[in-house]
Amino acid sequence: YSSAEGHQPQLDRLGGLGWQKTKAKAKRAMQDMADELLRLYAERKLVGGYSFAADTPWQQEFEDGFAFVLTPDQETAIEDVKKDMEEPVPMDRLLCGDVGYGKTEVAMRAAFKAVVDGKKQVAVLVPTTVLALQHYQTFCQRMQNHPVVIKAISRFHSGKEVKQVLEDVRDGKVDILIGTHRLLSKDVAFKDLGLIIID
Repeated sequence: YSSAEGHQPQLDRLGGLGWQKTKAKAKRAMQDMADELLRLYAERKLVGGYSFAADTPWQQEFEDGFAFVLTPDQETAIEDVKKDMEEPVPMDRLLCGDVGYGKTEVAMRAAFKAVVDGKKQVAVLVPTTVLALQHYQTFCQRMQNHPVVIKAISRFHSGKEVKQVLEDVRDGKVDILIGTHRLLSKDVAFKDLGLIIID
């Protein structure tokens, strides 16, 4: 058991009403949460999403540029993500894996697919400034032979640089924007956001 400092948990008697009330309260809260999730998913099913086109020759060329052999799990994840992107409903996919298992490659392929299809923009939200820089370098290196404009915003950039990047994002001149929670600020506006990747 853990609680706020200085707070003592209330103890209930075995067979007493206190424990029964606590269990009933927790059960109601779980039921309310389940109802809310069902409502949310029902609403999502009714909302139309953008259906990305099937892979282009550029997508194949980009994927062929991967310097390593894909694992079976990576191949499955990539195909599942691309299939989801081609459906006319909002995509909601969680990809789990340990460090070094190729999640970034899956994300880059999805981002490339979004950018190539109708000039859709991509936001890549990461938890730390260091990871934002790392992803920026990886995305730039991986997409260097393709006309994809990638920018990053973080505390490593001056206010003037960030202002210019955000202006370019609004104008649709940036295809992929990578950053920390700064991407969630009110002054960040995309011209045509097609995919959000949360790392």
